[in-house]
Amino acid sequence: MIESLKGYHETVNFKERPMFRLYHNIEAENYPPHWHSNPEIIMPIKSGYDVILGDTKYSLSEGDIIFISSSTIHHLIAPENGERLIFQPDYALIATLPELSSAVTMLSPATVIWKDKDTDIAPQLKELLLNIEKEYYSKTPLAGAYIYSMLIEMLVAIGRKYSTSTAGFDVSRDKQQEYAEKFMEVCEYINAHFNEDLKLEEVAEMAGFSKFHFTRLFKQFTGKTFYRYVNLKRIEHAEMLLTEPSATVTEIAIHSGFSSLPAFVRMFKLIKGCTPTEFRRMHD
Repeated sequence: MIESLKGYHETVNFKERPMFRLYHNIEAENYPPHWHSNPEIIMPIKSGYDVILGDTKYSLSEGDIIFISSSTIHHLIAPENGERLIFQPDYALIATLPELSSAVTMLSPATVIWKDKDTDIAPQLKELLLNIEKEYYSKTPLAGAYIYSMLIEMLVAIGRKYSTSTAGFDVSRDKQQEYAEKFMEVCEYINAHFNEDLKLEEVAEMAGFSKFHFTRLFKQFTGKTFYRYVNLKRIEHAEMLLTEPSATVTEIAIHSGFSSLPAFVRMFKLIKGCTPTEFRRMHD
């Protein structure tokens, strides 16, 4: 159910719970392409559900779970009969913890936990989502805090899986853990300094690796090149600034770490599929 949609932009209303919105959806209703500033977690309970991001279609079955990053344009196609949970936490909750913010960036634009493939964490995530639903509609004291704790548990489980299993470090198990922790620190550093003139060679030296070794390991850990990751953080920051009408696009480009307006416009369109001005117009 989309309550407030202007252009492509959906404003999420946190009515029942501050900082959270959960919808037990039973409607045979398709949702048009839209985006919102909060991430979204969807799990079909009965029948399937199709989630489309650009040219990619994710056909979910019962028990599959998709995590959609904030500000990602997507649309949803429902079957004639079915049920699914749609959970939207306020992104501010995630941004307060640097490690979570790093993990969420690695999941961008969307990540699916397949029930039959990801058997190591799929049952845990399903149980957490069902518990979040129970807590969401309860009158229990500190329910919001408990929901937040379960959200963190979900994101930690997903983040750990994709920061270790996807990183094919050809080293011992102890060394893999050491590398995972090292590159999580690197991601946190980038998150804090993305609007500066970050150079791959300097960050690699800071992490204690050669440029070429660092490049390979960083791609294994995050699934993205170093500069792709940096630009994702810059564009993520620019999206928030573009919702403020007082700042010019040029000011936003500089504040987000881009050396010129053309470079900013080019990268924004490459990542978001529209120009900064078009993005701002959609929000307005």
